[in-house]
Amino acid sequence: MAKVGLVTVLYKSDDVLHDFFKSLSIQTFGDYHLYLIDNSPSAETDSLIAVLLKKYPVSAYTHIKNPQNFGVAKGNNQGIELSLQNNADFVLLLNNDIDFVQQLLLEEMLNCAEKRNEDIVIPKILYHGTRKIWMAGGKFIHYKGTSATYGDMQEDAEAYNKPGYVDYAPTCFMLISRNVFNTIGLMDEKYFVYYDDNDFVIRAINNGFKIYFLPQIEVFHKVSFSTGGSESLFSIYYLNRNRVYFIRKNYTFPIKQIALSHALLTKAIRYFIFYGKDKKRELLKAFKDGFAMDLIN
Repeated sequence: MAKVGLVTVLYKSDDVLHDFFKSLSIQTFGDYHLYLIDNSPSAETDSLIAVLLKKYPVSAYTHIKNPQNFGVAKGNNQGIELSLQNNADFVLLLNNDIDFVQQLLLEEMLNCAEKRNEDIVIPKILYHGTRKIWMAGGKFIHYKGTSATYGDMQEDAEAYNKPGYVDYAPTCFMLISRNVFNTIGLMDEKYFVYYDDNDFVIRAINNGFKIYFLPQIEVFHKVSFSTGGSESLFSIYYLNRNRVYFIRKNYTFPIKQIALSHALLTKAIRYFIFYGKDKKRELLKAFKDGFAMDLIN
């Protein structure tokens, strides 16, 4: 069976690591190397990882401690590059605020990829502690320059149990063949956070790759709020800056003009009605920087 690199980016993740390591330790498939890319290293995290690895051993791991927060995109790239250098056939990008109880999870995802010759495979993702859907595939909404997932907040049902191709999925639990990286390259590090997965996926789709949804594989997502929510100053800046950059980079006339107009008009309502001084400043800066960003990777 194929060799796999598992890549997860840590950022103040101590509270979720217990279930993460426990989930990996029960897997029947063992030919993987786990890359822990740490954007907030600390002595406390080191001690916790040591304790958890003793209790929940993994096949092999490398803990990369970055000197500062490099962001999700660069963190993923660090792990992807190490995986490919270690001759991995596939890379599994996975959040650490997840857990899963299926012992055959990794094995079945790989079986699907190899037997069906799929380059990208995703599971069904549910909200932690519920049977409510977080993601059962998704689609791009091109005229808005955004994406949407199927089934969000809906109770799991037969409609979400049909395997097949989908047009979009976030990269929070995505098995990707090395062929994809060889063809389209790595994540665009300019995003830092937000829209980096949209950009990666749309480039893959535009280069002929497909995303296969495998619903019998289930992952439970704890849904991190480490950025402070969508209306924090941090999120207002990066969500809007990166949306503009994403549209400019990936669309052409007339979709580009329609999507940019939609982004500007919808945020103008919040600017004039809901936002105070600080949020107005961040929104204006986001749009200014989004239009100024160099489109060459």
